[in-house]
Amino acid sequence: MRISIDPAEVEDCAMAQVEKKAGLLRRSSTPKKPLTEKVVLMYDEIFAVEDPAKDKPRFWEELFLMKANLEYLEAKLESLDGDEVTKIQDNINRLFHHCVRTLSEEHQIKVVNALQTLCALFRGVHQKNKPSSGFDIINMLMGFDKAEARMKDLMESLDALLCGDGSESLKGLCLRMLLCLVTVTDNISQNTLLEYVMINSIFEAILQVLSGTPSRPQHGYDAVVLLALLVNYRKYESVNPYIVKLSIVDDEPTLNGLGMVISQALTEYNRQYKDKEEENQGGFFSAFTNMVGNMFIADAEEKISVQTNEAILLALYEAVHLNRNFIAVLVQSHPEVNIATTPTTPVPVTPTTPLGTTPPSLDLMNSAELPLDPNLQTSNLLITFLKYSSIVMQDTKDEHRLNSARLCLIVLTCIAEDQYANAFLHDDNMNFKVNLHRMPMRHRKKPVDRNSPSRPLVCAVLDLMVEFIVSHMMKDFPMDLYMRCIQVVHKLICYQKKCRVRLSYTWRELWSALINLLKFLLSNETTLLSKHNIFQLALLVVNLFNMFITYGDSFLPTPSSYDALYYEIVRMHQVFDNLYCMVLRVSTNTGQWKEPASKVTQALVNVRAIINHFNPKIESYAAVNHISQLSEDQVLEVVRSNYDTLTLKLQDGLDQFERYSEQPKEVAFFKDLVRSISLNVRRNVSLSALSQDVLLKEFSSIA
Repeated sequence: MRISIDPAEVEDCAMAQVEKKAGLLRRSSTPKKPLTEKVVLMYDEIFAVEDPAKDKPRFWEELFLMKANLEYLEAKLESLDGDEVTKIQDNINRLFHHCVRTLSEEHQIKVVNALQTLCALFRGVHQKNKPSSGFDIINMLMGFDKAEARMKDLMESLDALLCGDGSESLKGLCLRMLLCLVTVTDNISQNTLLEYVMINSIFEAILQVLSGTPSRPQHGYDAVVLLALLVNYRKYESVNPYIVKLSIVDDEPTLNGLGMVISQALTEYNRQYKDKEEENQGGFFSAFTNMVGNMFIADAEEKISVQTNEAILLALYEAVHLNRNFIAVLVQSHPEVNIATTPTTPVPVTPTTPLGTTPPSLDLMNSAELPLDPNLQTSNLLITFLKYSSIVMQDTKDEHRLNSARLCLIVLTCIAEDQYANAFLHDDNMNFKVNLHRMPMRHRKKPVDRNSPSRPLVCAVLDLMVEFIVSHMMKDFPMDLYMRCIQVVHKLICYQKKCRVRLSYTWRELWSALINLLKFLLSNETTLLSKHNIFQLALLVVNLFNMFITYGDSFLPTPSSYDALYYEIVRMHQVFDNLYCMVLRVSTNTGQWKEPASKVTQALVNVRAIINHFNPKIESYAAVNHISQLSEDQVLEVVRSNYDTLTLKLQDGLDQFERYSEQPKEVAFFKDLVRSISLNVRRNVSLSALSQDVLLKEFSSIA
């Protein structure tokens, strides 16, 4: 029997299959309006005035068995006007209540849908009520009278899910839901819901994620970012329990887990930068650049930029600043992984997620226990951080990089003040190779493979500071960063003076950098004074020289190092003479800079005494010996033979410094920084349809 097939029927069937895959149902091939998916119809019932479960006792149970339509739910919440919100508030409260109740059920598909529905509720209600107070939002979500009980139940359920032996995917969703909750407002301190997160703390659950091997590789990054944000909730207005608890953590596995997550995130950033750098060095452009010299090297380097990871840097700062026990983690040695050759598993991220803001791959996160290999270079979190800092501090023109550079210097300030950290940094028996990144500059060539010698870690810190000093003398002068940089150097030298540590370091590089900085300030006096108090910076630099002059014999490695200091001062006397003339001129005139300039004038007394004492001796030596230009050795000979007749003034307070305090000086900076991080985290919390499908597929197979 011959069967005839109508081509129109074939086309209708194909259309029906396409629409079915799109989640639409059609009864026939006739062009009728497709039916709406059932979960959307149920949402519409919730947005009606009547209780949706009034005639349907299984309504809420059925709702959470269906895949949540987050986009529709959020859009519906945002579209409501004031009167509509009031009318359906009871139903929104019921939806929130049943979401929380469902979290304690064993049916994991229902738990997944409940968590995602909560995310849509938090985001949708906040988006709709941006001008409203936090109390209005609480009332809309759960009602004033029941808010405390509802949030207590919610936090207890999340705590149980995070601490339990259940699915790792479910734990990840819990953390992302919490990140969603924390970041729904631009300013997290205005997020009234977080009061309940403070009262019903999940601090211990976060620490358990960080200390546990199964959870940390997958969720450690989210846990650390969440902790950093919670620590910054109203930290200046009230007692934050997360600050208190973080400051007293002394559990070694937990602190190591925290350090490991931070280290691996910074390592991933360093790897991305190195990959981009190598990519940039190849090809036609590189060959052309080499052919014409270094003329375009700065422009080429601008392309080598990986967006900074401020959230992880903030977590590192809070750990170093709040918890003294974390210093031990910072310097704990482990074999360095060659991340350039480590095979990595790609982490799915949203297309808008910038490089450097994503967690490291699971292969890196799983490499907690590494076999000891004598051929492997030893590393630690501090070394990784120094390499990271050497990258982000290169370019401070962008606001994010400027903030990161500032935060790096604040972290280094905290480290430079810590006695235990200093003891490790200066330990001559603990030597490391640290290959810092250096900014390409037209007057110098960037080394292809700079193989640094093994030295105490304080040498790498000083190298980083010297590198910053010489590479940022520019029109848009980063005064704040320079102040912090010089202060880090000062605090390290104060420790060396106090403990009589004779560090074998090329101090001449530092002295030269400092003198060139003074020269730059003098050359750009008018421009800089319109924006900055350059006398404050000049005073710090001059007092660093005073430290070396007054106490150098107690911490410089050899007598010849002390001789070299005097040689540099005498050799570059013109810079100090010009500085003295400038500050004398400003201090003798009335104006806003009179007092700060006079302080520099007083600080220069010993530098000028050295110059005025040795210059005539050097000129006399040259005249007697009929030498037009003396060699360095000849000048040093004059210096050594004329110490006895030199008179210096003892200056007080050179080895004293003001200890770092976040409040009040840094409050504005950290508020802006946390706001920026919150916005970035909110953009990158991935609760897309793809993650929904993956989760539901996993739990469907379990069921």
